[in-house]
Amino acid sequence: MSSARILILTNGPLARNPRVVKEASALGAAGHTVTVLGVRNHPASVPLDAVIAAKALFTHRWVDLLHGPRGWLLRARVRLARDAAHRFGLSSIHSLGPAAALLRAARAHPSDLVIVHNEIAHWAGVRLLAEGRRVAVDFEDWHSEDLLPADRVGRPFSLLRDIEYSLLHRASSITTTSEALATALHARHGGRLPAVITNSFPLQPDPRTNAPFDPATPPAFFWFSQTIGPGRGLELFLAAWSRVPHASRVVLQGEVRGGYDRHLIASVPEALRSRISFLPLMSPSALPTVIARHDIGLALEESSIVNRDLTITNKILQYLGAGLAVVASDTAGQREVITRDPSAGLVVPLHDTAAVTVSLDRLLADPAALRARQFAARHLAENHYCWEREAPRLLDLVGRALA
Repeated sequence: MSSARILILTNGPLARNPRVVKEASALGAAGHTVTVLGVRNHPASVPLDAVIAAKALFTHRWVDLLHGPRGWLLRARVRLARDAAHRFGLSSIHSLGPAAALLRAARAHPSDLVIVHNEIAHWAGVRLLAEGRRVAVDFEDWHSEDLLPADRVGRPFSLLRDIEYSLLHRASSITTTSEALATALHARHGGRLPAVITNSFPLQPDPRTNAPFDPATPPAFFWFSQTIGPGRGLELFLAAWSRVPHASRVVLQGEVRGGYDRHLIASVPEALRSRISFLPLMSPSALPTVIARHDIGLALEESSIVNRDLTITNKILQYLGAGLAVVASDTAGQREVITRDPSAGLVVPLHDTAAVTVSLDRLLADPAALRARQFAARHLAENHYCWEREAPRLLDLVGRALA
């Protein structure tokens, strides 16, 4: 594959877009000239982005919403668009971010291929297609079928569906995160069936190889996300966990929304509250080491949200790579993973508290069996869910799009 100029568009910072970073890094390592054009809209991510960009095989550019008069104007436009959507039902793509500014910046950047991620980048991709640019699309999420009902108010769903249809029929390459999501997108909109590039990560050294095993130490459940807030399955898990007689700990990592940590702690009996702890949002490079210090990874997606039901998220795949046994809610995407090796984890009916309690109790009751699940999880990552297996498929798809 000859070297090409590739522009990757996304709706946020590098630190909150690990899939974009992996894609850009693989393409840069293959000899392409890669630029990631995102949005600087999250203050805590600015220093994290600087660390990523300093070592990257790609160039990072951004539309800045945080600094200067231009940033203030861009933020004001987004706020006005959101207010119009909530108050008057005048939904537009501009309520989701600085779509017009991202498009202008993309137009000014020559490229042989533009790869678009997330809502405002997808919108820009449709317009770039109309202008004769070669565009590939990644459906990391199904944006027209996402979010809790309270968060869906004012979102431009009709427009998002039109964008999905256009990209599925016209993009040079189409990827998504799971077979379940690929099938559903194709069934809804037709066009080409998306190829699957999972959210796998590069393999780290196996943390269990030389780790001492102390069956007397209470195991630790671990969950992470960018935000700790409602609708993440945490309340349902804690309701079951608090009934389990075998001792364990729970560690939650992410940016707490509106004092939600206090709400979660208050939801369990007082005797168990000291066993729940919180870690702050951290850099993507530090996360694998932190995950590996724990024993069981929690992938608590809500099946009632169509997107969350169908996709395979970062969580479950990072747990596998770190050698954690997995407790996964019963979604189509997560069944797709665990079905490949059921010994790597459990799929539980998250809304059935009694059933989840029984499953957790059995998992904690047998330390040797838990250890075996951890090794099975790592083997599943090595044999299937790792970036070393996904990157060649990505390069092949990009090569075909460029051809």
